[in-house]
Amino acid sequence: MARGYNFAAGPSMLPETVIQQVQTAVADYEGQGYSILEMMHRKPAFEAVLLELKSRVKSLLNVPDDFEILFCPGGGKMQFAMVPLNLVTQGCRGGYVVTGTWSRMASEEARRVAREVTLWAGDGCELPTNVIRVPNDVDYVYFCDNETVDGTEFTGLPMVDNDEVRFVSDMSSNFMSRPIDFTRYAAIWAGVQKNFGTAGLACVIVRRDMLGCAAEIVPSMLDWSVYAKNNSLQNTPPVLQFYTAMLMARWVDEQGGVEEMDRRAKARSDMLYGAIDDMSDFYVCKLAPGVRSRMNVVFNLADESLIPTFVAEAAAQGMTNLAGHRSVGGLRASLYNVMPMEGVEKLTAFMRDFAGRYGKGR
Repeated sequence: MARGYNFAAGPSMLPETVIQQVQTAVADYEGQGYSILEMMHRKPAFEAVLLELKSRVKSLLNVPDDFEILFCPGGGKMQFAMVPLNLVTQGCRGGYVVTGTWSRMASEEARRVAREVTLWAGDGCELPTNVIRVPNDVDYVYFCDNETVDGTEFTGLPMVDNDEVRFVSDMSSNFMSRPIDFTRYAAIWAGVQKNFGTAGLACVIVRRDMLGCAAEIVPSMLDWSVYAKNNSLQNTPPVLQFYTAMLMARWVDEQGGVEEMDRRAKARSDMLYGAIDDMSDFYVCKLAPGVRSRMNVVFNLADESLIPTFVAEAAAQGMTNLAGHRSVGGLRASLYNVMPMEGVEKLTAFMRDFAGRYGKGR
């Protein structure tokens, strides 16, 4: 059976070549006589995987030498706690720019484990346009670069009134999709299951001089400096996730790097948003063009009763997981790095046909 187009928000599509390599490795890793699921992480075979993974991340994103690249098990939500536990110093606070679902969750988690201040909060349909005031007792300014549920994406850093403040960003859903200027960052992090692998692993890129701020009571498994000292191997790691991320790093490199990923992302999203706007009497996108995500196109039908029919008919044609997040409803097409242009072409053709059959005057 031919593979379809998986528009899920995560885990996302993987290249067929990567799936085939994983399949082979699960049966027998490079002729070693054992599965990658059985691989010992202290042996040269895994050391080579980790070395290549870190090297390719550094090269693809042009990570400066004064940043440490870490890999933490537990996925994205664990970083909601790890960020404040590692960066909020005594007497200070983490400052949060709340633009949607995931930044709101991060701010709420920070409040549970440290001191937090919300610097700006929107309604999920907007991004800050004015300069944000940052109090002197704020250690960092946190924002979610791409809100997967709400469909908004920053094109640069939030504007703040303190040129010295360092930023922390959740880049889970646009990691490896465009270049990053690390100049003003304390750290960025990403759950890898959107553009860079499978669920269960997060990549953290943090300035080395920010390590070691965690209080003594912070558990070692939540302390970034412990990961740095142990080369991300302070416990038995999820070996398969490391391996898949390494294969994805190879794939991004072979495809032309993050600059090419950015070009493709713009082309895919421009085509889909263009179709939505061309049929605005039938399809509705409430986000202004300047804040729309390249990764997660969130839209709706003017007649919401047709959503189940739209999702079912699309799935029957090989386009799956187009329903919106359960918290907001509607529709969502996630266009991560592996989504080919052909998938968007097929989706927009389906949308035009669907509107013709179910629109006014049918």
